[in-house]
Amino acid sequence: MPHTLSTLSLKPLFAALFAAPLLLAGCTQLPLKPTSNNAVSTTGTSTCTPCKDAEPPKPAEPPLQAAQYSDLPNWSGDDLLPSFQAFVSQCTSLQRQALWRNTCSSARSLAESNPDSNALRTWFEVQLRPWQLVNPDGARDGLVTGYYEPILQGSRTRSATFNTPVFGVPDDLIVVDLGDLYPELKHMRLRGRLEGRKLIPYYARADWAQQESRRKPLLWVDDPIDFFFMQIQGSGQIELEDGSRTRLNYADQNGHPYRSIGRWLIDKGELKAEQASMQGIKQWARANPKRLQELLNTNPSVVFFRELKAEGSGPQGAMGLPLTPERSIAIDPRHTPLGSPVWLSTTLPNSEQTLQRLMLAQDTGGAIRGPVRADFYWGSGTAAGNQAGKMKQSGRMWVLLPREHTPAGAKTAPQN
Repeated sequence: MPHTLSTLSLKPLFAALFAAPLLLAGCTQLPLKPTSNNAVSTTGTSTCTPCKDAEPPKPAEPPLQAAQYSDLPNWSGDDLLPSFQAFVSQCTSLQRQALWRNTCSSARSLAESNPDSNALRTWFEVQLRPWQLVNPDGARDGLVTGYYEPILQGSRTRSATFNTPVFGVPDDLIVVDLGDLYPELKHMRLRGRLEGRKLIPYYARADWAQQESRRKPLLWVDDPIDFFFMQIQGSGQIELEDGSRTRLNYADQNGHPYRSIGRWLIDKGELKAEQASMQGIKQWARANPKRLQELLNTNPSVVFFRELKAEGSGPQGAMGLPLTPERSIAIDPRHTPLGSPVWLSTTLPNSEQTLQRLMLAQDTGGAIRGPVRADFYWGSGTAAGNQAGKMKQSGRMWVLLPREHTPAGAKTAPQN
Protein backbone atom coordinates (compact mmCIF):
# COMPACT_ATOMS: atom_id res chain seq x y z
CA MET A 1 0.00 0.00 0.00
CA PRO A 2 1.24 3.50 -0.74
CA HIS A 3 2.55 5.66 2.07
CA THR A 4 0.18 8.21 3.47
CA LEU A 5 0.37 11.39 5.49
CA SER A 6 -2.82 12.27 7.31
CA THR A 7 -4.29 15.72 7.87
CA LEU A 8 -3.80 15.23 11.57
CA SER A 9 -0.10 14.65 11.12
CA LEU A 10 0.59 17.95 9.36
CA LYS A 11 0.64 20.07 12.51
CA PRO A 12 3.25 17.98 14.38
CA LEU A 13 5.20 17.58 11.15
CA PHE A 14 5.67 21.31 10.63
CA ALA A 15 6.15 21.88 14.35
CA ALA A 16 9.00 19.39 14.25
CA LEU A 17 10.52 21.08 11.22
CA PHE A 18 10.54 24.48 12.91
CA ALA A 19 11.72 23.06 16.25
CA ALA A 20 14.70 21.23 14.75
CA PRO A 21 17.09 24.23 14.68
CA LEU A 22 16.37 24.91 18.36
CA LEU A 23 16.97 21.32 19.36
CA LEU A 24 20.29 21.25 17.54
CA ALA A 25 21.52 24.59 18.92
CA GLY A 26 23.24 22.94 21.90
CA CYS A 27 21.89 25.48 24.41
CA THR A 28 20.11 24.74 27.68
CA GLN A 29 18.09 27.97 27.59
CA LEU A 30 15.63 29.10 24.96
CA PRO A 31 16.10 32.65 23.61
CA LEU A 32 13.32 35.15 24.25
CA LYS A 33 14.70 38.40 22.90
CA PRO A 34 17.98 39.87 21.61
CA THR A 35 20.03 42.25 23.79
CA SER A 36 21.46 45.49 22.57
CA ASN A 37 24.86 43.92 21.85
CA ASN A 38 23.26 41.18 19.70
CA ALA A 39 23.74 38.48 22.35
CA VAL A 40 20.69 36.32 23.00
CA SER A 41 19.16 36.64 26.45
CA THR A 42 16.40 34.72 28.21
CA THR A 43 15.78 37.37 30.85
CA GLY A 44 17.21 40.50 29.30
CA THR A 45 20.31 40.38 31.54
CA SER A 46 21.94 36.93 31.19
CA THR A 47 23.11 35.44 27.94
CA CYS A 48 22.58 31.87 26.79
CA THR A 49 25.75 29.82 26.49
CA PRO A 50 26.19 26.41 24.86
CA CYS A 51 26.26 23.36 27.07
CA LYS A 52 29.89 22.60 27.84
CA ASP A 53 29.54 18.84 27.95
CA ALA A 54 27.07 18.45 25.09
CA GLU A 55 28.38 16.44 22.16
CA PRO A 56 27.31 17.42 18.66
CA PRO A 57 24.77 15.02 17.18
CA LYS A 58 26.28 12.23 15.12
CA PRO A 59 25.41 12.66 11.43
CA ALA A 60 23.08 10.02 10.02
CA GLU A 61 24.69 7.21 8.07
CA PRO A 62 23.99 7.20 4.32
CA PRO A 63 21.16 4.71 3.67
CA LEU A 64 23.04 3.13 0.74
CA GLN A 65 26.65 2.00 1.09
CA ALA A 66 28.71 0.30 -1.60
CA ALA A 67 29.21 -3.44 -1.19
CA GLN A 68 30.54 -6.46 -3.06
CA TYR A 69 28.85 -9.71 -4.02
CA SER A 70 31.12 -11.52 -1.57
CA ASP A 71 29.30 -9.57 1.17
CA LEU A 72 25.96 -11.17 0.31
CA PRO A 73 25.38 -14.25 2.52
CA ASN A 74 24.84 -17.38 0.41
CA TRP A 75 24.74 -15.40 -2.86
CA SER A 76 25.93 -18.47 -4.77
CA GLY A 77 23.29 -20.75 -3.18
CA ASP A 78 20.03 -19.23 -4.44
CA ASP A 79 18.10 -20.27 -7.54
CA LEU A 80 17.95 -16.91 -9.30
CA LEU A 81 15.57 -17.98 -12.08
CA PRO A 82 12.23 -17.07 -10.37
CA SER A 83 13.47 -13.57 -9.52
CA PHE A 84 15.02 -13.09 -12.96
CA GLN A 85 11.78 -14.09 -14.67
CA ALA A 86 9.81 -11.70 -12.46
CA PHE A 87 12.32 -8.94 -13.22
CA VAL A 88 11.94 -9.45 -16.98
CA SER A 89 8.14 -9.41 -16.64
CA GLN A 90 8.17 -6.07 -14.86
CA CYS A 91 10.43 -4.51 -17.51
CA THR A 92 7.29 -3.56 -19.46
CA SER A 93 6.84 -0.90 -16.78
CA LEU A 94 10.42 -0.51 -15.57
CA GLN A 95 12.04 0.27 -18.95
CA ARG A 96 10.25 3.62 -19.04
CA GLN A 97 12.75 4.78 -16.44
CA ALA A 98 16.19 5.80 -17.71
CA LEU A 99 17.74 4.01 -14.71
CA TRP A 100 16.59 0.59 -15.93
CA ARG A 101 16.36 0.96 -19.72
CA ASN A 102 19.69 -0.66 -20.61
CA THR A 103 19.39 -3.32 -17.91
CA CYS A 104 15.95 -4.37 -19.14
CA SER A 105 17.17 -4.58 -22.73
CA SER A 106 20.03 -6.83 -21.65
CA ALA A 107 17.73 -8.98 -19.47
CA ARG A 108 15.30 -9.59 -22.31
CA SER A 109 18.11 -10.65 -24.62
CA LEU A 110 19.44 -13.05 -22.00
CA ALA A 111 15.95 -14.50 -21.34
CA GLU A 112 15.71 -15.60 -24.99
CA SER A 113 18.74 -17.89 -24.56
CA ASN A 114 17.20 -19.91 -21.66
CA PRO A 115 20.15 -19.19 -19.33
CA ASP A 116 21.23 -21.63 -16.63
CA SER A 117 21.92 -20.66 -13.01
CA ASN A 118 25.59 -19.82 -13.62
CA ALA A 119 24.73 -17.56 -16.57
CA LEU A 120 22.13 -15.73 -14.51
CA ARG A 121 24.54 -15.18 -11.63
CA THR A 122 27.16 -13.82 -14.01
CA TRP A 123 24.59 -11.52 -15.60
CA PHE A 124 23.58 -10.01 -12.27
CA GLU A 125 27.21 -9.51 -11.24
CA VAL A 126 28.12 -7.81 -14.53
CA GLN A 127 25.00 -5.66 -14.86
CA LEU A 128 24.24 -4.68 -11.27
CA ARG A 129 26.18 -3.49 -8.25
CA PRO A 130 25.12 -4.26 -4.65
CA TRP A 131 24.51 -1.45 -2.17
CA GLN A 132 23.89 -2.34 1.45
CA LEU A 133 20.96 -0.64 3.12
CA VAL A 134 21.92 0.97 6.43
CA ASN A 135 19.78 2.61 9.12
CA PRO A 136 20.48 6.24 10.15
CA ASP A 137 22.17 5.06 13.37
CA GLY A 138 24.54 2.83 11.37
CA ALA A 139 22.75 -0.43 12.19
CA ARG A 140 22.65 -2.90 9.34
CA ASP A 141 19.96 -5.12 10.85
CA GLY A 142 16.30 -4.25 10.49
CA LEU A 143 12.81 -5.70 10.82
CA VAL A 144 11.40 -8.18 8.31
CA THR A 145 7.69 -8.95 8.62
CA GLY A 146 5.36 -10.92 6.36
CA TYR A 147 2.10 -10.35 4.52
CA TYR A 148 -0.20 -12.41 2.34
CA GLU A 149 -3.40 -12.39 0.31
CA PRO A 150 -6.30 -13.71 2.40
CA ILE A 151 -9.26 -15.55 0.86
CA LEU A 152 -12.60 -14.62 2.43
CA GLN A 153 -16.14 -15.82 1.89
CA GLY A 154 -18.49 -13.19 0.48
CA SER A 155 -21.65 -12.27 -1.37
CA ARG A 156 -23.03 -9.56 -3.66
CA THR A 157 -26.04 -9.20 -1.38
CA ARG A 158 -26.34 -8.67 2.35
CA SER A 159 -27.64 -11.48 4.54
CA ALA A 160 -27.43 -12.71 8.13
CA THR A 161 -24.20 -14.52 7.18
CA PHE A 162 -22.67 -11.85 4.98
CA ASN A 163 -23.12 -8.57 6.83
CA THR A 164 -19.66 -6.94 6.88
CA PRO A 165 -19.50 -4.35 4.05
CA VAL A 166 -16.50 -3.81 1.76
CA PHE A 167 -16.25 -0.29 0.32
CA GLY A 168 -14.65 1.31 -2.68
CA VAL A 169 -13.15 4.80 -2.56
CA PRO A 170 -15.79 7.23 -1.24
CA ASP A 171 -16.86 10.05 -3.56
CA ASP A 172 -16.13 12.67 -0.91
CA LEU A 173 -12.54 11.56 -0.18
CA ILE A 174 -10.08 14.21 -1.43
CA VAL A 175 -6.43 13.29 -2.01
CA VAL A 176 -3.63 15.87 -2.37
CA ASP A 177 -0.20 14.65 -3.50
CA LEU A 178 2.18 16.80 -1.45
CA GLY A 179 5.15 15.88 -3.66
CA ASP A 180 3.64 17.98 -6.45
CA LEU A 181 4.19 21.09 -4.32
CA TYR A 182 7.09 20.01 -2.11
CA PRO A 183 9.57 17.54 -3.67
CA GLU A 184 10.96 16.72 -0.22
CA LEU A 185 7.53 15.25 0.62
CA LYS A 186 7.55 12.82 -2.29
CA HIS A 187 5.45 9.70 -1.59
CA MET A 188 3.37 11.66 0.95
CA ARG A 189 -0.33 12.33 0.41
CA LEU A 190 -2.85 14.43 2.31
CA ARG A 191 -6.38 13.02 2.61
CA GLY A 192 -9.51 14.75 3.83
CA ARG A 193 -13.01 15.94 2.99
CA LEU A 194 -14.58 19.31 2.37
CA GLU A 195 -16.74 21.02 4.97
CA GLY A 196 -17.84 24.17 3.24
CA ARG A 197 -14.58 25.52 1.80
CA LYS A 198 -12.41 23.95 4.48
CA LEU A 199 -10.47 20.71 4.06
CA ILE A 200 -10.78 18.65 7.25
CA PRO A 201 -9.59 15.15 8.22
CA TYR A 202 -11.54 12.30 6.70
CA TYR A 203 -13.63 10.03 8.92
CA ALA A 204 -11.61 7.87 11.31
CA ARG A 205 -12.72 4.25 11.70
CA ALA A 206 -15.16 4.91 14.56
CA ASP A 207 -16.78 7.76 12.60
CA TRP A 208 -16.76 5.81 9.34
CA ALA A 209 -18.78 3.05 11.02
CA GLN A 210 -21.57 5.61 11.38
CA GLN A 211 -21.32 6.40 7.66
CA GLU A 212 -21.55 2.84 6.38
CA SER A 213 -25.37 2.66 6.27
CA ARG A 214 -25.41 5.68 3.92
CA ARG A 215 -22.89 4.26 1.45
CA LYS A 216 -23.13 1.57 -1.21
CA PRO A 217 -20.61 -1.27 -0.67
CA LEU A 218 -18.84 -3.30 -3.34
CA LEU A 219 -19.91 -6.53 -1.63
CA TRP A 220 -20.29 -8.22 1.76
CA VAL A 221 -18.11 -10.68 3.66
CA ASP A 222 -18.82 -12.99 6.57
CA ASP A 223 -16.15 -12.13 9.15
CA PRO A 224 -15.27 -8.61 10.39
CA ILE A 225 -11.93 -9.58 11.99
CA ASP A 226 -10.80 -11.44 8.84
CA PHE A 227 -11.78 -8.38 6.80
CA PHE A 228 -9.86 -6.12 9.19
CA PHE A 229 -6.71 -8.14 8.54
CA MET A 230 -7.40 -8.00 4.81
CA GLN A 231 -7.28 -4.22 5.11
CA ILE A 232 -3.88 -4.52 6.78
CA GLN A 233 -2.65 -6.82 3.98
CA GLY A 234 -4.00 -4.41 1.36
CA SER A 235 -5.58 -7.05 -0.88
CA GLY A 236 -7.48 -10.31 -0.87
CA GLN A 237 -9.69 -12.68 -2.79
CA ILE A 238 -13.41 -13.09 -2.13
CA GLU A 239 -15.00 -16.46 -2.88
CA LEU A 240 -18.63 -15.82 -3.77
CA GLU A 241 -21.59 -18.10 -3.14
CA ASP A 242 -21.50 -19.55 -6.68
CA GLY A 243 -17.87 -20.64 -6.23
CA SER A 244 -16.39 -17.86 -8.39
CA ARG A 245 -13.75 -15.49 -7.03
CA THR A 246 -13.05 -11.80 -7.31
CA ARG A 247 -9.91 -10.01 -6.21
CA LEU A 248 -9.93 -6.87 -4.09
CA ASN A 249 -6.92 -4.60 -4.33
CA TYR A 250 -5.93 -1.53 -2.33
CA ALA A 251 -7.40 1.62 -3.88
CA ASP A 252 -6.94 4.24 -1.14
CA GLN A 253 -7.31 4.86 2.59
CA ASN A 254 -8.77 7.49 4.88
CA GLY A 255 -5.49 9.26 5.73
CA HIS A 256 -5.35 8.27 9.39
CA PRO A 257 -2.23 6.52 10.72
CA TYR A 258 -2.20 2.79 11.33
CA ARG A 259 -2.36 1.79 15.01
CA SER A 260 -1.62 -1.77 16.11
CA ILE A 261 -4.57 -3.52 17.72
CA GLY A 262 -2.11 -6.11 19.02
CA ARG A 263 -0.26 -3.37 20.90
CA TRP A 264 -3.58 -2.19 22.39
CA LEU A 265 -4.40 -5.72 23.60
CA ILE A 266 -0.96 -6.00 25.21
CA ASP A 267 -1.25 -2.60 26.90
CA LYS A 268 -4.69 -3.53 28.24
CA GLY A 269 -3.36 -6.79 29.65
CA GLU A 270 -5.62 -8.85 27.39
CA LEU A 271 -2.73 -10.65 25.67
CA LYS A 272 0.93 -11.24 26.39
CA ALA A 273 3.42 -10.02 23.79
CA GLU A 274 4.11 -13.54 22.54
CA GLN A 275 0.36 -14.10 22.04
CA ALA A 276 -0.27 -10.99 19.96
CA SER A 277 0.19 -12.63 16.55
CA MET A 278 -2.54 -12.46 13.91
CA GLN A 279 -3.75 -15.86 15.05
CA GLY A 280 -3.78 -14.83 18.73
CA ILE A 281 -5.67 -11.62 18.00
CA LYS A 282 -8.30 -13.50 15.99
CA GLN A 283 -8.80 -15.94 18.86
CA TRP A 284 -9.30 -13.05 21.30
CA ALA A 285 -11.76 -11.34 18.95
CA ARG A 286 -13.90 -14.44 18.55
CA ALA A 287 -13.89 -15.00 22.30
CA ASN A 288 -14.92 -11.37 22.94
CA PRO A 289 -17.47 -10.48 20.23
CA LYS A 290 -19.04 -7.66 22.28
CA ARG A 291 -15.68 -5.86 22.43
CA LEU A 292 -14.77 -6.37 18.77
CA GLN A 293 -15.75 -2.89 17.59
CA GLU A 294 -13.93 -1.33 20.54
CA LEU A 295 -10.83 -3.25 19.47
CA LEU A 296 -11.11 -2.32 15.79
CA ASN A 297 -11.70 1.37 16.54
CA THR A 298 -8.29 1.63 18.22
CA ASN A 299 -6.90 1.62 14.68
CA PRO A 300 -8.36 4.75 13.01
CA SER A 301 -7.07 3.77 9.55
CA VAL A 302 -9.60 2.44 7.01
CA VAL A 303 -8.64 0.92 3.65
CA PHE A 304 -10.84 1.18 0.55
CA PHE A 305 -10.67 -1.34 -2.30
CA ARG A 306 -11.17 -1.75 -6.01
CA GLU A 307 -12.32 -4.94 -7.67
CA LEU A 308 -10.12 -6.87 -10.11
CA LYS A 309 -10.34 -10.22 -11.87
CA ALA A 310 -8.92 -13.04 -9.75
CA GLU A 311 -6.18 -14.04 -12.14
CA GLY A 312 -2.40 -13.99 -12.18
CA SER A 313 0.11 -15.10 -9.59
CA GLY A 314 -0.85 -12.53 -7.00
CA PRO A 315 -2.45 -9.18 -6.19
CA GLN A 316 -1.16 -5.97 -7.70
CA GLY A 317 1.66 -4.27 -5.82
CA ALA A 318 2.59 -0.59 -5.84
CA MET A 319 3.90 -0.92 -9.41
CA GLY A 320 0.50 -2.09 -10.66
CA LEU A 321 1.95 -5.55 -11.42
CA PRO A 322 1.13 -8.95 -9.87
CA LEU A 323 3.27 -9.88 -6.87
CA THR A 324 5.26 -13.11 -6.95
CA PRO A 325 4.83 -15.37 -3.89
CA GLU A 326 8.03 -15.59 -1.82
CA ARG A 327 9.90 -13.35 -4.29
CA SER A 328 8.21 -9.95 -3.78
CA ILE A 329 8.76 -7.61 -0.85
CA ALA A 330 7.32 -4.29 0.24
CA ILE A 331 9.96 -1.63 0.94
CA ASP A 332 10.30 2.07 1.71
CA PRO A 333 10.64 3.68 -1.76
CA ARG A 334 12.47 6.66 -0.27
CA HIS A 335 15.52 4.41 0.03
CA THR A 336 14.94 1.46 -2.33
CA PRO A 337 13.69 2.17 -5.87
CA LEU A 338 10.57 0.23 -6.78
CA GLY A 339 11.39 -2.65 -9.12
CA SER A 340 14.92 -3.12 -7.81
CA PRO A 341 16.29 -6.60 -7.08
CA VAL A 342 17.06 -6.88 -3.35
CA TRP A 343 19.18 -9.53 -1.67
CA LEU A 344 17.45 -10.41 1.60
CA SER A 345 19.19 -12.24 4.44
CA THR A 346 16.85 -13.19 7.26
CA THR A 347 15.30 -16.27 8.90
CA LEU A 348 12.05 -18.19 8.56
CA PRO A 349 9.19 -17.20 10.91
CA ASN A 350 9.82 -18.19 14.54
CA SER A 351 12.98 -19.99 13.45
CA GLU A 352 16.73 -19.68 13.17
CA GLN A 353 16.72 -21.37 9.75
CA THR A 354 18.14 -18.97 7.20
CA LEU A 355 16.04 -17.39 4.46
CA GLN A 356 18.46 -15.86 1.95
CA ARG A 357 17.28 -15.12 -1.56
CA LEU A 358 16.94 -12.54 -4.31
CA MET A 359 13.68 -10.59 -3.98
CA LEU A 360 12.04 -7.82 -6.00
CA ALA A 361 10.97 -4.52 -4.41
CA GLN A 362 7.47 -4.45 -5.91
CA ASP A 363 5.31 -3.05 -3.15
CA THR A 364 5.08 -0.45 -0.39
CA GLY A 365 3.22 -0.26 2.92
CA GLY A 366 2.14 2.28 5.50
CA ALA A 367 4.16 0.54 8.22
CA ILE A 368 7.22 -0.07 6.03
CA ARG A 369 9.45 2.84 6.95
CA GLY A 370 13.23 3.09 7.01
CA PRO A 371 16.11 1.76 4.90
CA VAL A 372 16.43 -1.72 6.47
CA ARG A 373 12.75 -2.67 6.54
CA ALA A 374 10.87 -5.23 4.44
CA ASP A 375 7.52 -6.99 4.29
CA PHE A 376 7.83 -10.47 2.74
CA TYR A 377 4.95 -11.55 0.47
CA TRP A 378 4.09 -15.20 1.19
CA GLY A 379 1.27 -15.74 -1.31
CA SER A 380 -2.46 -16.47 -1.00
CA GLY A 381 -4.55 -18.51 1.42
CA THR A 382 -4.36 -20.02 4.87
CA ALA A 383 -0.87 -21.53 4.71
CA ALA A 384 0.62 -18.24 3.50
CA GLY A 385 -1.30 -16.43 6.23
CA ASN A 386 0.11 -18.70 8.92
CA GLN A 387 3.65 -17.87 7.80
CA ALA A 388 2.98 -14.16 7.42
CA GLY A 389 1.27 -13.87 10.79
CA LYS A 390 4.27 -15.34 12.61
CA MET A 391 7.00 -13.44 10.77
CA LYS A 392 8.85 -10.80 12.76
CA GLN A 393 12.51 -11.46 12.06
CA SER A 394 15.77 -9.55 11.98
CA GLY A 395 17.37 -9.18 8.57
CA ARG A 396 19.82 -7.41 6.29
CA MET A 397 19.24 -6.05 2.80
CA TRP A 398 21.30 -5.17 -0.28
CA VAL A 399 19.71 -3.41 -3.26
CA LEU A 400 21.17 -4.21 -6.71
CA LEU A 401 21.34 -1.19 -9.04
CA PRO A 402 22.80 -0.70 -12.53
CA ARG A 403 26.59 -0.36 -12.38
CA GLU A 404 26.61 2.96 -14.18
CA HIS A 405 24.36 4.47 -11.51
CA THR A 406 25.62 5.96 -8.24
CA PRO A 407 22.76 6.81 -5.83
CA ALA A 408 22.71 10.39 -4.56
CA GLY A 409 24.33 10.70 -1.14
CA ALA A 410 25.52 7.09 -1.08
CA LYS A 411 28.79 6.01 0.54
CA THR A 412 30.79 4.73 -2.42
CA ALA A 413 33.75 3.10 -0.64
CA PRO A 414 32.95 -0.60 0.01
CA GLN A 415 33.01 -1.67 3.64
CA ASN A 416 35.72 -4.17 4.56
